[in-house]
This record gives sequence, structure tokens and C-alpha cells, in this order.
Amino acid sequence: MKAFDNLELWWVTGAQLLYGGDAVVSVDGHSKEMVEGLNNSGIIPIKVVYKGTANSSTEVEAVMKAANNDAKCVGIITWMHTFSPAKMWIKGLQALQKPLLHFHTQYNAEIPWDTMDMDFMNLNQSAHGDIEFGHICTRMRVPRKVVCGYWKDEAAQRQIAVWARVCAGVADSHNVRCLMFGMNMNNVAVTDGDRVEFEQRLGYHVDYYPVSSMMEYWKKVTEAEVDELVEQYKKEYVIKIDESGEEVYWQKVRNAARAEIALRRVLKDEGATAFTTNFDDLGDADINQPDFCGFDQIPGLASQRLMAEGIGFGAEGDWKTACLYRTLWVIQQTCSRFVRSSLSISPNWRFTSWASVSASSRPPVSSLPQRWVVASRLLLSIWATASVSSLRK
Repeated sequence: MKAFDNLELWWVTGAQLLYGGDAVVSVDGHSKEMVEGLNNSGIIPIKVVYKGTANSSTEVEAVMKAANNDAKCVGIITWMHTFSPAKMWIKGLQALQKPLLHFHTQYNAEIPWDTMDMDFMNLNQSAHGDIEFGHICTRMRVPRKVVCGYWKDEAAQRQIAVWARVCAGVADSHNVRCLMFGMNMNNVAVTDGDRVEFEQRLGYHVDYYPVSSMMEYWKKVTEAEVDELVEQYKKEYVIKIDESGEEVYWQKVRNAARAEIALRRVLKDEGATAFTTNFDDLGDADINQPDFCGFDQIPGLASQRLMAEGIGFGAEGDWKTACLYRTLWVIQQTCSRFVRSSLSISPNWRFTSWASVSASSRPPVSSLPQRWVVASRLLLSIWATASVSSLRK
């Protein structure tokens, strides 16, 4: 899956014109070589694009504003090849609205003691320039990731790769629309919160969506469409008839299929990539009424299948969990199978549908020992949550 093909990380090299034209040419050449090396490493999942050297306050501000306005750019990598006076970065850092990584590295792996001269020292001042840049970022309280290490080393590249994934999640969060089918569960505090502040700080947009409007989609689902999806269920899952008997059981499965079709259509039409449900608001109040229109069960199977495709979900109106799940799903694209299979921040009961359908062709969350599954979920959740939050001002 080429999940990040349309995304870019911009590389900006800090320098100045004090050392003459030859130094500028060398800085440019070294930067291009380093960017090419990172792209060819096969480790960093997002393409790094070299955006030239920044030699003045005007140039720094211009490239930062350009990054803000380019939808492909999800983050900025800065590196100080020569000594880059920190005050020239102030206006650009004030303007920057994308995640920032300060790469504290140098072009040469070792100092050439036998041949080193003043020209070499003027050109290769990363140890000086990066400290100067770090100082101004700290003084301005600029949120950023700092990676220290030689640019060819795998350890340094892997740190950049982790940050790159978080950048992709941050970019996606600004396009997430979460629909709440009903509100959050009554009297529960953890699923409540300030949705205005949530969008202001993290970018997620959360809207209430009337269940009555979703029921209009439910009514339009045809029996033929339900039949087709049920047949798909039969191919993908082991079906175990419960004590309710064949007739009642298969009606539950059909209703689960109808719910999935309706939910998919609402989310598509509304441009939503996350949603919540609430068992207090599943349609008409009395399921025994002849003209009942609503879900006869929490749409657990639909939620599970949609989550596997990257749609965020939160039970009982938990819009924070729904949005964070979406971000975690984006971050882990192209990761190892262990990380992908461990992606979950929901309690285990959410993976059980009322239709009692269990997976066969797809393994349960992971074939690894449960303690490792839980640990990896927790670590990935904490890592992503802390990383995304740290990129916000």
C-alpha cells in the first residue's frame, strides 16, 4: 500500500552568504546528496524534498509560508550546514504551522584532520549552527522533534521515519470529520469534552448527526444488497448459530448487514472518516412496534469492518477515541505486520458483534501472546498521542 505517495517532507538547509559563492555551491551539493541518501535508504516512508538553502530572514519566512500553503508538505526538516544566525529564523518559525524536525547532523562522518583548512571550517559548522538553531527554537518554545546522529546511520533515519509517520497523522487530522450518531452516553465524563477546543488544538472536526437522518439511508437499502453482503460474510467468517435458532439468528445477521450498508453510505456522502454510536439512540424506541425503524443491535460488526479500513470508531459517543483511532491507523500504514495487527485503542468487547460472527480468514487481533498485544497497543497509543500532542502549539 502506497499510503504516503502524495505527501512530502521539506528539507531546508540553514546557511548564510558570508563565506562566498563557492561555499553556497558546496552547501547545496551536500544537501542534495543527503536528501537523496535519505530517500534511497528505504526507511523513511515519506519522500524528502530538498527546498534549497535559507540564507536570510526573508528566505526562511518565504519557505515556511510556502510549506503552510502546500497540501503535500506535512513537515519541515531543518539542518544547519554552516553557521546560520538564529535571529534570521524568528519570523519563519513564528509563521510555521507544520511539524518541525531539527536534524543535528553533519555532512562528514569524521573530521579530516590532515587536510582541514579554514575554508573547510567555515563550510562545516553544523556543530555551531545547530546549537544556535536549537537555542532559538527553545527560547521561542517551538514544538519540534530533534534527531542527533550521522545522516547515513540507520538509527538516525529510523527516528526520522517515526516522526514522518506522526506528520502524516497530523496532516490527516485536519481533514477528519467525525459523525456522532446520537450524543455521548449520559452521565459518562470520559466521553464528554470540549469539541471546539479539540478542533482548535488538534484539527479534528466533530459533528452531531441525527439518527433519524441515518434511518433514511437504512430504509433505502434493498433486500438484494443485504443478500449480497450476507454472502460476503459467509465467505469471510465462521458462522456459529446461537441459541436463538436459525431464523432469529439470520435475521440478526441481515440487520447487521443492512446497518453496515447504511453506515457506509452516510459516511461517504458526508465525507466522514470517523463516527460514534450510542446504544441509547439506535432508532425508534420500541423494537416491538410493527413499523419500527432502527437498529435492533449496536452495529458492532459494521464498526469492526469499517475500523479495519481506517474509519475511526468510538463506542457510546466517544469521539476522542474515534478520532485518535483514525490517526493511529494513518500512522501505521506500511508498518510491520506486528504493529498493524496490534493497532487498537478500544476495549475488547467492541470487537464482538451482536450477530455472533467470528473471524476465520482473518486472524483475531494478533496471533502473538496476549500480553504482547496489549503492550504494543499501549505503547503505540502513548507514542502517537504524545507525538501528535507535542507538535501542537
